[in-house]
Amino acid sequence: VSIVSTALCYSDLYCLFKVVEKDFFPIVLGHEAAGIVESVGPGVTEFQPGDKVIPLYLPQCGECRFCESPKTNQIGSKEMALANSRLTCNGHKLRQFMDISTFSEYTVTHQMSVAKVDPDAPLDKVCLLGCGVPTGYGAAVNTAKVEPGSTCAVFGLGAVGLAAVMGCKAAGAKMIIAVDINPDKFEKAREFGATDFVNPKDYDEPISQVLMEMTGGGVDYSLECVGDVELKPFLDVFLCVVFFFFFFFF
Repeated sequence: VSIVSTALCYSDLYCLFKVVEKDFFPIVLGHEAAGIVESVGPGVTEFQPGDKVIPLYLPQCGECRFCESPKTNQIGSKEMALANSRLTCNGHKLRQFMDISTFSEYTVTHQMSVAKVDPDAPLDKVCLLGCGVPTGYGAAVNTAKVEPGSTCAVFGLGAVGLAAVMGCKAAGAKMIIAVDINPDKFEKAREFGATDFVNPKDYDEPISQVLMEMTGGGVDYSLECVGDVELKPFLDVFLCVVFFFFFFFF
């Protein structure tokens, strides 16, 4: 696959700066991309040169019980689990990230690890469908199962956060509060469906208190899209306060 466009995901940075196992490197990172099929190997029946495709972060065989289940997309086939990398540099084998490695001009992967897209699809846009968009949108629609008429708070307005806002809107949420320390992102969030905006730097009190005052007791759904492990304990406390309030007063 000739890689035309690839995005930078925080997962790539995490692996680059946080993973310290020596066996992890050398590796070609990247997993959020779009490209064009350059050539196919023996047995490939679903693709042909010239097809526009998105490399898949998780492969899809379409046949195992996990692929057929609406609850998961974690492939159960062992065929891809131990796939050998086809990437080399100066005669040395390089590890592939999630079996796709898109930070390169070309990548070689199994046909289960690519999805064909419309020939007219703009590859510099649909590359985000490889990770960021389905992560945020799916968190709202599939994981949280946001309900019509509910109130939601989305922390962080990067690609994942904006997709989460879009998912909340699609699910019918009546109030979607976008929380970010960069107010320049608020107008774009409004385009995606956010109704209210909070910059934590504008308040002296905890944001949990601000949200409780804005919503009359707390939001129904809170989605953390910052990727900061220090934020999760705060959300856990915030949700406990919300549950306590509703349990004792309703």
